[in-house]
Amino acid sequence: EVHLVESGGGLVQPGGSLTLSCAASGFTFREYPMIWVRQAPGKGLEWVSGISNLGSRTAYADSVKDRFTIARDNDRNSVYLWLNNLTTEDTATYYCAKATYYKTYHDDLPRGQGTQVTVSS
Repeated sequence: EVHLVESGGGLVQPGGSLTLSCAASGFTFREYPMIWVRQAPGKGLEWVSGISNLGSRTAYADSVKDRFTIARDNDRNSVYLWLNNLTTEDTATYYCAKATYYKTYHDDLPRGQGTQVTVSS
């Protein structure tokens, strides 16, 4: 059974930074691309970033490009998202998901319970 656990969210001021982590189990982690998606209050799920199975390719939504960085550690079965220069528009619940392609999200992809990121002064 796929199990994904996100951590690292919190309350941060505009311009601040956070590091999100996702620990994966229940599947052969290094064989799958991984993505981060987010859901802001009152909105649908938005693909944020993705990374290929070996980490050689990454992609970002235009809204986070040059501010967020994704990486993975296949020895630790983990994927990370560094969030920098945060704005109030980044307030959302962030989820990691086991993907089929690192640039897309589908509702049927397994994802964790999420970690809340709140950007507020």
